Amino acid sequence: MSDPDHEPAQRLYATPPERFVAARDAAVAAARQAGDQAAARRLARLRRPTVAAWLVNLLAIERPDLVADLVDLATELRTAQRDLRGPRLRELTTRRRSVVGALVAEARRLAAGVVGAPSAGRLPLAEVEATLTAALSDPDVAGQVRAGRLLRSASYAGFGEVPRPQLRLVTGGDQVPTEPAPTRRPAGPDRAARAVRAERDRRRRALEQELTKARTDQERAEAELTDATATEHADGAALADLESELADLERRRAAAEQELSRARRARRAAERSLTTARRRTGDVEAAVEALTAQGDADHDGQEAD
Repeated sequence: MSDPDHEPAQRLYATPPERFVAARDAAVAAARQAGDQAAARRLARLRRPTVAAWLVNLLAIERPDLVADLVDLATELRTAQRDLRGPRLRELTTRRRSVVGALVAEARRLAAGVVGAPSAGRLPLAEVEATLTAALSDPDVAGQVRAGRLLRSASYAGFGEVPRPQLRLVTGGDQVPTEPAPTRRPAGPDRAARAVRAERDRRRRALEQELTKARTDQERAEAELTDATATEHADGAALADLESELADLERRRAAAEQELSRARRARRAAERSLTTARRRTGDVEAAVEALTAQGDADHDGQEAD
């Protein structure tokens, strides 16, 4: 059966965590506007992943072929370990390191192309590697990795099948750990069973409320941390820009002072040249006047003769 929310959910889980809540709210609003209240409720229940989980989800969404290779390798490793095939297990272990390393490098490359992603130096690649290694050991983790819906990173110290606790459903008639029985006899087995169930239901509701509050507080704290980190990065970038601008202004000021000094020297040289030219012009004008006066005097003498 196909998941009607697959595409919107996939887009959300490919969104960097610091933009997840806003993107989820927008998707919920779009579903409500389209009249699909059920989809809106399902989308509203989606939780924001950590940065490490987002990187693994990004791998599953953008490079499902590589994640499929990881899952296939996990199956081969479990088979080799179960069959005690030493040479094959050593070969697969070497291949495991290569595959996990390639996936971590691909996660870094994919993150670099996503707007709003943390800088390369702040990517928790060690958590990504631990999660991928856990996926090789735990089929449940492998399934979550392949689905692209991880919320938290995973880790596993050893290798092989991961032991899981055996759980059983406790019904009203089963023995359950309770407080010591009262000294007096209960009114009847049915009444006692109902009391146990009522107390268990009350405790479950209280725990669910506490869990909801804890999750809300966690999301708020994660959002505050994300906002504070983003503000720190923005302020650091702004300071770096201002320092760069200040250095550029200092260089421009020094260049302008040099230009001003050259202009002043050129002005003084031009003033000296102008003074010299004016003096020469005065001398030439005086000589011209003298020659003119002498010519006039000679002309008057000739007329008198």
